[in-house]
Amino acid sequence: MLTTRLPSRVEPYKLAARAEHLEGLMALDGFARLTDEVGAQAGDCRVWLDFGIDAQGRRVIRGRLEAELRLPCRRCLSPLAQRVESEFLLGMVTSDALAAELPSTHEPVLVENEQLNLLTVVEDELILSLPQVVYHDEADCEVSRDQLTSGADAEAAREPAASPFEVLKRLKGKH
Repeated sequence: MLTTRLPSRVEPYKLAARAEHLEGLMALDGFARLTDEVGAQAGDCRVWLDFGIDAQGRRVIRGRLEAELRLPCRRCLSPLAQRVESEFLLGMVTSDALAAELPSTHEPVLVENEQLNLLTVVEDELILSLPQVVYHDEADCEVSRDQLTSGADAEAAREPAASPFEVLKRLKGKH
């Protein structure tokens, strides 16, 4: 079981040169952009990071993360427990020009002054791993299917649909 807290900043080039492995926890309540996206979270994100140098001499980070999030249901907006997982391959770069040279299998991660903000990296990957939409099962949702239509659409749905051939009859002048 992971209990170690990961540092928020590391020196990734040194870690890559020594082929270091980091694993530990990062508190979900420390991710401000994630909170803005899906609401306040509690608990931890479990993170595994392998720093290294690939066959082409690129400094890379192979990573994996797992978290149990409370995401809002798109129908009723009540929180719903959702497991989020991601595996990623990052290529360390110092500029946008170098990022453009990375193969499509690598996502660029910007290293400034030989420092890498792990908090930002993990938060980015967590946000990218969020499911597009989250819904409760219809039986568990606080909003029923009938409540999802409103206004003129709801009234039109209650009236029987007119026959599409009625329009043709009127056009031909036959009533």
